Amino acid sequence: MNKFSHLAARCDHLILIPSLALSLTGIVCLYAITRESDSSLGTGFMTFLSREVMIQSAALVIGLTAAAAILMLGYRYFIDLEKIIYILSLFLLLLVYIPGLGTSVNGSRSWISLGFITFQPSEAVKITFIILMSSYLSRSIHGISCSQSSAGGFPESWDILKAALYGLPFILLVAKEDFGSGCVFCAIWIFMVFCSGLQLRIIVRLAMVIIILLPMFYFFLAGYQKDRIDAFLEPNDLDLPGNYQVWNSKVTIGSGGLFGKGLTGGTQSTLGFLPVPESDFIFAAAVEMLGFVGGIYIIAMFALIIYRSLKAARYAKDIQGALVAAGMTGMFFFQSFENIAMTMGLMPVTGITLPFLSYGGSSMLASWIGVGLLLSVSCRQKL
Repeated sequence: MNKFSHLAARCDHLILIPSLALSLTGIVCLYAITRESDSSLGTGFMTFLSREVMIQSAALVIGLTAAAAILMLGYRYFIDLEKIIYILSLFLLLLVYIPGLGTSVNGSRSWISLGFITFQPSEAVKITFIILMSSYLSRSIHGISCSQSSAGGFPESWDILKAALYGLPFILLVAKEDFGSGCVFCAIWIFMVFCSGLQLRIIVRLAMVIIILLPMFYFFLAGYQKDRIDAFLEPNDLDLPGNYQVWNSKVTIGSGGLFGKGLTGGTQSTLGFLPVPESDFIFAAAVEMLGFVGGIYIIAMFALIIYRSLKAARYAKDIQGALVAAGMTGMFFFQSFENIAMTMGLMPVTGITLPFLSYGGSSMLASWIGVGLLLSVSCRQKL
């Protein structure tokens, strides 16, 4: 207990407090969206908590417990289990292909059904992917950041290719069934390789290759994924499926005004106009209830988490800790940016959840395991 108290006192509370604030905000908004009333006891009388609220609250409690355990064990404990984690991660992703176990949700066969509950393996594998890449890149850090050759930097390019091949099985398995989550894995990989000391000229070359190849990926997308891209490119065509969602999201955000309609005054998010308000479009639902001020509060909390995560990476005790913090920064940044931007029509609709706020036990648990890793890095940082 003394060790835990010491570590808890040393960890970065400006990561912990905003994460907890966002989680509680999400539960309150979820309660407002899914609330049920008993008309016999008066209009709007709340009879009981919805199943979604109870699941989300339970996931938060489990997540906090997991974060505390990770804080005690330390991030290096998991890095030392690289081989075991690699095999288990691939095994988890392959489970979705087992008939009767894997199930499809919103067109994506990326869920495991256990009867009483569904589980999304890609959420857990995001965390293990960061741990695995941290271990691999820390072993290859000299080659990636420092290698030179008279052949125009071939060893450096070769090391980047090996790093890509190391993470490729995870990215392909996830993107095949869930393109949005695949994009998160790609963002994590790019961010971690960049933070490993990659030279600017290699970053520019890599970015150019990605930009050139990007249009080719369109032809490999599923039908509903192509519809979302087409809708993003033609935002004024409401006949396209994705644009109807975004249009209602914009209306919902605008209807909140400066201070919002309150938890019981929301109409777009509670009367069925806004699609999946509890998950994909939770930000729009929250802004309708809390207003522009509430939207700024949510963005500010994410900005603070990302800033402090970068600081944890900068002052980490070793390269493994720096890369773990960098990977978590990339994950939180990309997911929060993509989710919030898509509700405003600034990015295509991908189905990426908003960490801490979106409904889903898998997402909440993964977010808090990530927080636990960040706290573990921050409490062991250099003075």
